[in-house]
Amino acid sequence: MAMAIRGFVASILFLSLFLNPSLALYEDQVGLMDWHQQYIGKVKHAVFHTQKAGRKRVVVSTEENLIASLDLRTGGIFWRHVLGDGDAVDEIDIALGKFVVTLSSEGTILRAWNLPDGQMVWECFLHGSTPSRSLLSVPANIKVEKDNIILVYGKGWLYAISSIDGEVLWRNDFSTKSVEIQRIYQLRDSDIIYAVGFTGYSQFDTYQISAKSGDIIDHSSIIFPGGFSGETSFVSNGMLVALDSTRSIIVSLNFQGGELSFHQTYISDLVQGFSGTATILPLKSTGMFAIKVNSYIVLIRVRDGNMLEMIERIDAPAAVSDSLSLSEGQEAFAIVQHEDDKTCLTVKVDIDSRSSFLKEIIKTDSQKGTVQKVFINNYVRTDRSNGFRALIVMEDHSLLLLQQGEIVWSREDGLASIVDMTTLELPVEKESVSVAKVEQNLFEWLKGHILKLKGTLMLASPEDIAAIQGMRLKSSEKNKMTRDHNGFRKLLIVLTKAGKVLALHTGDGRVVWSLLLTSLRKSETCQYPTGLRIYPWQVPHHHAMDENPSVLVVGRCGLSYDAPGVLSFVDSYTGKELNYLRLSHSIEQVIPLPYTDSREQRLHLLIDADKHAHLYPRSPDSINIFKHELRNIYWYSVEAEKDIIRGHTLHSNCILEVDDEYCFSTRELWSIVFPSESEKIATTATRKLNEVVHTQAKVIADQDAMYKYISKNMLFVATVSPKATGPIGSATPEEASLVVYLVDTVTGRILHRATHLASQAPVHAVFSENWVIYHYFNLRAHRYQMSVIEIYDESRADNKDVLKLIVGKHNLTSPISSYSRPEVLVTSQSYYFTHSVKTMAVTTTAKGITSKQILVGTIGDQVLALDKRFLDPRRTVNPTQSEKEEGIIPLTDSLPIIPQSYVTHSLQVEGLRGIVTIPAKLESTSQLFAYGVDLFFTRIAPSRTYDSLTEDFSYALLLITIVALVAAIFVTWILSEKKELQEKWR
Repeated sequence: MAMAIRGFVASILFLSLFLNPSLALYEDQVGLMDWHQQYIGKVKHAVFHTQKAGRKRVVVSTEENLIASLDLRTGGIFWRHVLGDGDAVDEIDIALGKFVVTLSSEGTILRAWNLPDGQMVWECFLHGSTPSRSLLSVPANIKVEKDNIILVYGKGWLYAISSIDGEVLWRNDFSTKSVEIQRIYQLRDSDIIYAVGFTGYSQFDTYQISAKSGDIIDHSSIIFPGGFSGETSFVSNGMLVALDSTRSIIVSLNFQGGELSFHQTYISDLVQGFSGTATILPLKSTGMFAIKVNSYIVLIRVRDGNMLEMIERIDAPAAVSDSLSLSEGQEAFAIVQHEDDKTCLTVKVDIDSRSSFLKEIIKTDSQKGTVQKVFINNYVRTDRSNGFRALIVMEDHSLLLLQQGEIVWSREDGLASIVDMTTLELPVEKESVSVAKVEQNLFEWLKGHILKLKGTLMLASPEDIAAIQGMRLKSSEKNKMTRDHNGFRKLLIVLTKAGKVLALHTGDGRVVWSLLLTSLRKSETCQYPTGLRIYPWQVPHHHAMDENPSVLVVGRCGLSYDAPGVLSFVDSYTGKELNYLRLSHSIEQVIPLPYTDSREQRLHLLIDADKHAHLYPRSPDSINIFKHELRNIYWYSVEAEKDIIRGHTLHSNCILEVDDEYCFSTRELWSIVFPSESEKIATTATRKLNEVVHTQAKVIADQDAMYKYISKNMLFVATVSPKATGPIGSATPEEASLVVYLVDTVTGRILHRATHLASQAPVHAVFSENWVIYHYFNLRAHRYQMSVIEIYDESRADNKDVLKLIVGKHNLTSPISSYSRPEVLVTSQSYYFTHSVKTMAVTTTAKGITSKQILVGTIGDQVLALDKRFLDPRRTVNPTQSEKEEGIIPLTDSLPIIPQSYVTHSLQVEGLRGIVTIPAKLESTSQLFAYGVDLFFTRIAPSRTYDSLTEDFSYALLLITIVALVAAIFVTWILSEKKELQEKWR
């Protein structure tokens, strides 16, 4: 009997080792709860590298200040580098067939990167103070002491740089000559460098410079009385074309052999029906240039010196590529035209020929828009003829490679420029399920548990491990297009800089649908469309889902705040634009209201530049609801450039020429004016409108209680001294200061004010419940700091007596008004922090019960989860026993950085700009979405998953354990009965 019991206990212990939940992430769990997507952004420049054997690639620079090397076969990223916010790439080229050379920061930084792996070889800083255009030239046959040179013009200086180590060989100052260089080049088999440009309004200059020393050998100039518009195009190394000041005359400037001359040609003589003005397109071509006239592009050939001839008229939208030199001495260029879902690629080899060498029609997605740019490259076919591939940039910032009449690959790089996002629930799953589906699921269930059992017993082969991972991804059902019980499956609706709306599935990040908004596309009535924000518009109750939910996209037709606004309404499940409105008024501020009409459309208040408030939706139902709540609506506006914060309320209907019952005039209630000579607004923060607070009471040591001062009307404001607004180190500790405020936005009352001496921007802050955490730099300590402010309601301090709570003698249910002066208690504390910060956020859960974590986007483009307990202002060096039981951590001067706290693990979200947290139905879990150039999504559990089992929990082993327990109980019972019988026989 004793042996049987010992065996039973040993078996239980053995099985418990397998059932113990693990906190680590195994290899076969990757991709179950997170995904990471890499992008590059909208391409500005592209250089192909296909001459040598090996990996064929194209090197690109983008508007996201990024350079990347892409595989021409698949579009995958070999390597990439994000240069930073203020380091835009001006030009790129390839030197010596092995270096990628980039010129950035307005011609002040030149870098060389190793072509195969992207490692930086050298970096050269070029100084200058005169604003000018940036030019990069990599001559093939100029050497200084056996060293190939790179020519750079920027900030008014011309430099010769060594291509081997980046050393400046010589430089020449053109800023004193007041000339704006347009091009630098070198003739074949010549040691003379030519620089041509304009001086002032109407003078054209040419300079001949020694390639060995940088000395000016010769200078010539000519004056054109009509003046130049500034746009140029070089058709050869001795001829330039420009537009006059009226943009109606093409001026041909010849400067070969040191002799200067010009010739005028009226555009109306070349283009029939010309009216208005023209624009020269920035093309690099020999003997040809292009101008844009009205809604079409005109290709013009230069022949017999100064004679101009129109080659072709191309109806827009279209794009023309730079010329490409072929081995036979010919040049080719491409024309791409777009119409609906078809793209026509035309390649012309001989400029003088009106026939096309290649013409292909490719079917493309209409939601990608029109073609913006095209880059071509040639290759040699098996029959020794030339073939062509075209890299095209679309209106939605996507990138496509066309070859042999097909799309070889495409990249959705518009997702690198997300400007705003919101989340929506998926539709409810239907209850009817087919028998075939049930049988298939049963078979997959049995097969999956057999494989899991083999993996647990370490009997699985590598093929079985791969199958386990695949079945986990499939059986997790995370990619289904219906909502789940735990609320993990959702739609991320994102708005990009291109005016495109995309729906991403939280399961794997795939694009469910995409829509290039008609209302935010460039047109005659909307020249500069700009997408601003995206909001939930209509969210029908899931029990009466007669209509799909929809979102509201807010934009404007212009770059200024007083430009007319645009509203677009998009179906969240199908991606169709239901309607759009071009407004007669501007949109300066959008205020979502906590009210819905009978169609469950959320009310929004749009504030224009004249401080008029416009109500949407414009329906009798919404206006009735709005007028009933009119007196309870307050809002504030921050004028950061003027250092003023104002509070507003509604007054009455607008007094306009045409009566509009949905328009209301506003009244200023209060204003806080910060003295500009001592304080500049650095940042503001407020609570999320949908944040849930579980309880107002906070139990502290010795069973005492404190009551959080919870108000959605609180605003955190941080101001810095004027000299502290610059980069770190630009101000001395005596000149820098940081002042923080807590302001009630209904009354304008300042609830708390604190000053941090010797501190400066940048300031990042996050506001949740009754506390604010903000990050800044301490100049005296030469370290970053994080401070926390917690605010408590002292008017409810008498409610700590439990007996009063039982008999109802308390004031917890008494109404709270912002107009009654609050009795508040403020506690604060500061800590040193290791990292610089890009952005901050806080976790949110469904009921607000779970502990909070501060999500910090670090300068290394990772997301760090910092427990809120480390930022408790009540921390002391020696906490009491009751404080230890409460969970107070002993005070230290700095915040600990635990490597396991990086929710992005070893990944980087390049160009990180924002972090958004989304509550799931499961209280323990919050979902995180981080976006920048890359996208990252994961689930986090600040207090661990206390309310659910993990996804890798082995139900098969649980069943085995139960069977073993039942069998052991049965065996033990039989043995016990036998022993008892034997004792009786004795």
